[in-house]
Amino acid sequence: MNKLMAGLCCAMLAASPLALAQDKGAGDRKPSAARKAPTEKQLAHQQKLKDCSRQARDRKLKGDERKSFMRTCLKG
Repeated sequence: MNKLMAGLCCAMLAASPLALAQDKGAGDRKPSAARKAPTEKQLAHQQKLKDCSRQARDRKLKGDERKSFMRTCLKG
């Protein structure tokens, strides 16, 4: 009985990645041409985020120090 249960558990575990890896199809996403272009405000924020991230990386900040720095950098 224990071998049967163990065999069933192994079979279920072996088949579970197959169920998760199903393709959702191309119809679920918008084509890149149908996306809206980012606004000026969004572009400015993205640039600020890149600049702050670069500064944090140059300072070798990690964890809470990085979070704190990014928060103040993005506000300023």
